[in-house]
Amino acid sequence: MNDADHSADDADRLLLQRMSTGDRAALATLYRSYHGRLCRFLSRLTRRPEVIEEVINDCFWIAWQKAGNFRGDSRVSTWIMGIAYRCGLKALRQHGEEPIEDSNIPEDRIPATDPDEDRELRDWLGKGLERLSTDQRVVVQLVYGEGHTLDDVATIMQCPVGTVKARLFHARVKLRNVLPALAERSITQKEQA
Repeated sequence: MNDADHSADDADRLLLQRMSTGDRAALATLYRSYHGRLCRFLSRLTRRPEVIEEVINDCFWIAWQKAGNFRGDSRVSTWIMGIAYRCGLKALRQHGEEPIEDSNIPEDRIPATDPDEDRELRDWLGKGLERLSTDQRVVVQLVYGEGHTLDDVATIMQCPVGTVKARLFHARVKLRNVLPALAERSITQKEQA
């Protein structure tokens, strides 16, 4: 972890400590801090905004109740993402849904990190991600999108690190095989237009 990650985690730990004493302002601060990140992450499981919001609320209800039990074995972000992941899977079961198997997420649910980011590149990568299984997409999102370590992802997904490594390996292989073909199709379509 770099200094910025340590600083953010220290701040989150203080918020959890305050939450454990009933500090609602600390809960509100933590909620605002994680809301966008959780929306992006959960949009890999479902496209339904109302389910995403329900899951985020459930996640923070659990975090509120369990703040005093946080042992510090992981970063706070790992703990919160793990709660959100489990709440997301539970909500999908309750709604009779399966996690989405493609990532055609509505444009307003995929915030660009750079305002000048090339939309074509994002579309191309999105199409590549569509070819991955839900578990592979979630691992790619957590590692590359959220910056979690493999150990963090194993904690979040409650599976062995070896499983995370295998999912990431297979996701990379699949992307390496499909992205060139998608790029070729994109170029061909441009030339025909």
